[in-house]
Amino acid sequence: MKNSIHPKKLLLTKWTAVHPINKEKHFLVVKVIEPEEEGLPVEQVVLEAVMTKRQKTIHWRLLTNGSDWKQGWLN
Repeated sequence: MKNSIHPKKLLLTKWTAVHPINKEKHFLVVKVIEPEEEGLPVEQVVLEAVMTKRQKTIHWRLLTNGSDWKQGWLN
């Protein structure tokens, strides 16, 4: 199942990792990385783990994979 999202609307969206790593399950998109060259599409976002505040940069399209990510903070 695919999550339907648009990269420009990802800022401050909430995500739940289906397979938590380091007990990090809930994430917030804290930054949408704009491309250096104007007119190019957004490729990456910065996720921040809610509990640890650890950040990681990922390609935003990974969030469309419903078997890895669910939109919102779920149990």
